[in-house]
Amino acid sequence: MRRRKSGIARRTPLKIAAAAGIALSATLAATAGATAEPGPTRSDDRPTQHVEYFTGPGGHPRHTKVPAPEPLSDREREAVADDGTVVPIVQNGPTSAKADVVFIGDGYTAAQQEDFHADVRKKWAEVSAVQPYASYKNLFNVWAVDAHSRQSGVSGDPTSTVRKDTALGSAFYCDGIERLLCVDTNKVEAYAKKAADPDLVIVLSNSTKYGGAGYNDITSPSGYDGIATASSDHAQSSQVVVHETGHSLGKLADEYWYDEYGTYTGAEPWESNTSKLTAAQLTAQKKKWYRWIGQSSPDGGTVGAYEGGGYYPRGLYRPTDNSIMRTLGREFNSPGREAMIAGFHRHASVVSALTPTATEVRRGQKLKVQAAEGVRLRWSVDGKSVKKGADARSVTPRTLGVPADGRTHKVTVRATDPTRAVRDPELRKLLSGSLTWRVAR
Repeated sequence: MRRRKSGIARRTPLKIAAAAGIALSATLAATAGATAEPGPTRSDDRPTQHVEYFTGPGGHPRHTKVPAPEPLSDREREAVADDGTVVPIVQNGPTSAKADVVFIGDGYTAAQQEDFHADVRKKWAEVSAVQPYASYKNLFNVWAVDAHSRQSGVSGDPTSTVRKDTALGSAFYCDGIERLLCVDTNKVEAYAKKAADPDLVIVLSNSTKYGGAGYNDITSPSGYDGIATASSDHAQSSQVVVHETGHSLGKLADEYWYDEYGTYTGAEPWESNTSKLTAAQLTAQKKKWYRWIGQSSPDGGTVGAYEGGGYYPRGLYRPTDNSIMRTLGREFNSPGREAMIAGFHRHASVVSALTPTATEVRRGQKLKVQAAEGVRLRWSVDGKSVKKGADARSVTPRTLGVPADGRTHKVTVRATDPTRAVRDPELRKLLSGSLTWRVAR
C-alpha cells in the first residue's frame, strides 16, 4: 500500500501526500496613496513577482519577491490544451450571477483526480464555514479543474532535495524559503481560463506540509485578481485561503507590520482598513471605518484605531487589535467583514433566477429564485406591489394576481439584503437587485 509521507494511510491506495496550493490575492496596485509593500530588491534585472507567505500556523505573514516564470513554450501550451477537464463541485446558479471559485489541482496523477475533487469539497467546506462566507454560501459556485501530473506530491516535500514532475510546478523552498509554496503562474492562468468565469483561483497542491502563497501583483486576462496557494491536507491551509481572499475579494490591506519599516509618511492608503487618522480624526472627518468605532468586533475587542498596519509599526492605524488580516486563525473584524460582503456582491447578484427570465412564463408556472438567508423579497405585478409574495422564494404569477385577460404582464421581484454588517451607504447599493419575467398571454 502506498502511504502518505507521514506514514499514515491515505484515503485511497493511489493517493500520496496532499498539499494544497491556494493563491488568492488582490492586486494591491501601486496607486497614489497605496502603502509600500516590503520585499527584497534583487541584484539582477529578471522579472519578479510579489508574493505573501506564511511562516507557520497562527503566525504573521511575510512578503518577498520571486523570479517570474518563463513564458510557456509551444509544447507546454499544447499539453495544457489537451488537459484540464472542468468539474462542477457546487452549483448555485449561472456564472453571471454568482462568484465563481476555481480550484486547480497540482501533484495529483490521473488516478488521483477523485481524491482531488474530495480535497476541493473539504477545503471549500472549511473556507465557507468562516464568516461572512458562512452566511453567503449560496452566492458561490465552485469548480475543479483537473490538471494531470506525472508524479504524485510536490517538490520540496518533505525536504528541499525532493523534485516532482507536476502540471503546475508546485514547490516548497521557493527562493530558499521552506514554507513558500510557488507555482508556475503562466500555467495556472492557462488552466484557469478553461473555466467559464473565474473570480477566485486557488491552486490546491497535493501535500501535507504547511505552506502557501498569495501572488498579489497578478491581474489575469481572465478577470480574476491574484493567485493563491496552500496545502490540501494541512489543517491550517484553509486559513491561508481566507486571508488571501481578504485581499482579492475585500480589497483589504495587511494589518501586520515590520519593525524595521519605522514610521509611515506617505499619502492616505486607498485600502479601507488602514489609515493615517486616529479614531478621533476618523470620527470627526467621517472617514473609512468611523461608523464602527466604539462597537464590539467579531475578532474580539472594540473597533478603534490601533497603531501599526500596512507593514508600518508607526504612522498607520488598523481597526482592531488582531484580525485575520494580521494573524491566521482570527476572524475578520467588523470593517473587514463589511468589505468582504461587498466584495461578494461585486461578483454575485443579491438574487438570482432559478426560473430563466429570458423566455416568457405561464400564469401557473413556478417562478423560483435564490437569495442568501435573510434577504428580503418583494414581488410586484406590472409595477404594483403585492403582499402575497413577501419573502417567497417560489411563487406563480396566478397566486400573485396576474389576470387571465389575454394580455402580457410583468412580474418583478426586488431583493434587499438587510444585514447590519454593512453600514456604508455606497456599499449597501451592492446589496439590492431585481429580476423581471414576462407572463405570456
